[in-house]
Amino acid sequence: MAELAPLPFGVLARRMFRELERREAIFDLPARKFVLGDARRDLAVRFHGHQAATPFGPAAGPNTQLAQNIVLSWLAGGRIMELKTVQVKDDLVIPRPCIDMQTVGYNVEWSQELKLEQSLEEYVKAALLIRLLVASGRLPLAPGFDRTVFDMSVGYDLAGIKSERVQAFLAGMADATPIVNRLRREIPAELGHLRDVDMPARLSDTLTLSTFHGCPPDEIERIVDFLLRERQLSCVIKLNPTLLGKDELHRLLHERLGYTDLTVPDEAFDKDAKWQQAVDFTGRLGDTAASLGFGLGVKFSNTLIVENHRQMFPASEPVMYLSGPPLHVLAINLVHRFRRIFGDRFPISFSAGIERANFPDAVALGLVPVTACSDLLKPGGYARGFGCFEELAKRMDDAGAATVDDFIRRAYGSDGPADLAAAKLRNTQRYVERATADPRYVAEKNRRVPRKLGRQLQLFDCVSCDKCIAVCPNDANFAIALPRAQPRQFINFADFCNDCGNCDVFCPEDGGPYLLKPRVFVDRARWAADAPRDAILIEADAVTG
Repeated sequence: MAELAPLPFGVLARRMFRELERREAIFDLPARKFVLGDARRDLAVRFHGHQAATPFGPAAGPNTQLAQNIVLSWLAGGRIMELKTVQVKDDLVIPRPCIDMQTVGYNVEWSQELKLEQSLEEYVKAALLIRLLVASGRLPLAPGFDRTVFDMSVGYDLAGIKSERVQAFLAGMADATPIVNRLRREIPAELGHLRDVDMPARLSDTLTLSTFHGCPPDEIERIVDFLLRERQLSCVIKLNPTLLGKDELHRLLHERLGYTDLTVPDEAFDKDAKWQQAVDFTGRLGDTAASLGFGLGVKFSNTLIVENHRQMFPASEPVMYLSGPPLHVLAINLVHRFRRIFGDRFPISFSAGIERANFPDAVALGLVPVTACSDLLKPGGYARGFGCFEELAKRMDDAGAATVDDFIRRAYGSDGPADLAAAKLRNTQRYVERATADPRYVAEKNRRVPRKLGRQLQLFDCVSCDKCIAVCPNDANFAIALPRAQPRQFINFADFCNDCGNCDVFCPEDGGPYLLKPRVFVDRARWAADAPRDAILIEADAVTG
């Protein structure tokens, strides 16, 4: 089974700038799809005392695990980066394959695949790579469009969070000076003029708590209280769609949307926090945060736990986690319910089926950040962020809005309330009705699977559609030119591949690029251990020289 092996910082930095110069791309994302801002529109938002250049970001998941993933998410317009969730149990064996985006989106991958120390290093590497890009002047960014917030994500119980290694992770995010100083020395000579680029010692002072499924409400409250008081962190509590309750969730999922093939285990409702419990601990924790001078928010929503009925996942996995279109409707109903109680007292971040068509609506509701995951795993990959911003620009122009606040007031009619809080509530009421009735989210519209040609993928022969490059969140697949075969073929860089299976989902041929295409290694021991699969070994000096 493939395991992720992060590349040294110097190698990533050299590749980033060389690729930009020679191919007008970074980590295989074309420069024409970079989101660089527009002086005609100010998309800036506030997030727990920080200003971010946009409300968009990647959700904690496969798009924020490795340094290059985070850079790609930033190039896609993400400015509030919800980093991959870490926990003390960092030796988990994740089933493979683990991502199934054939239709709406399922996964069985729910925590980091790196060691805690590696995760910390990857997050610092990503932040410094972004700083190098901005300082280089190579990107024609609009004024202020580099303002970025890194938001940590941890789980899943208080004992684990209090453990020595998780505390060391949090301390490293609070003061990354030793790592930054070491990474500066790895900057290649040709980039030496950037070695002293400004880099804040504190990488993050906000944290999203991943409660995942089955975390008791009193445990959630104890964790956030500890993080507020002992770690001095503004916190966001990620909440589960089971808060809707069994009857309402089934009404929406089965009766309204038609996903009758999905079964939510009864124990999910039994173990998760109930609605009133979540309301009560949010109110108490909000009071605590305010008394300490920190922020508190909530996030809707986590994935929905359902019974595993997909052939793609191993039979050993009894459950899987739903994302995409149906989750959008469930989560937006929770936003509506929450605001009917709390109004605009607590900021709400959002992650559920965000894509081009509904991204402007999430912005119009004043949700910050608006994070995407499933959509970035579809054909086009990180370039799909560009489409989200195109749609937002069109909607803002149609509304005559130049700022996000103006858009919130005008998005659903120029006669909207002048008071921003009132506008958010009005927009939420209007949008929840529209989204719940929208046929785009029903099962019948989301059963279509990617087209297959009925042909077996070959080692050096395929239809050269390029889909495997963009749909890999880690940039593990890349193209090569061959003189005596198809003019363009594909190879898998083993250190970036975790056998998630997403390239297989969208490949028109059978077999899976991650399984059948040749794999490149830069470590002899890993190369030897991969036998008998076809693989190529490139010694380290050939990579870094």
